[in-house]
Amino acid sequence: MNAITRTQFTDGKPRPYSTSAAAGGILYLCGQIPAREDGTVPADIEGQVTQTFDNLETALKQAGSSLSHLLKLTVFLADLDEFDDYNAAYLTRLSGHPLPPRTTVQVARFRGEKRIEIDAVAAVTA
Repeated sequence: MNAITRTQFTDGKPRPYSTSAAAGGILYLCGQIPAREDGTVPADIEGQVTQTFDNLETALKQAGSSLSHLLKLTVFLADLDEFDDYNAAYLTRLSGHPLPPRTTVQVARFRGEKRIEIDAVAAVTA
């Protein structure tokens, strides 16, 4: 059996989960949200998609992967009526990278101003 490697948060805030877990060359990331480092969230869905992908890219790099090595995304939206705007920002942000399989679903509610969360699986490259 392959060893499991887990990455923990480094900001000192207690959280009951790991930022990522990897085994057998596959990386599983916790859900990424559109919060900036200062805790603020962009107002529009396009800005939230972009910020979420910025956070996703950072998490992937920290765990030894990249956007080009995404294997699967599950995207949670607060409102599927925003799908076209979300999809346009998604395609812009992943321009130049292979598009991974994805599932997009509407959720009943997020905390605060967030309207998107992305759960990712990727290949480990480091």
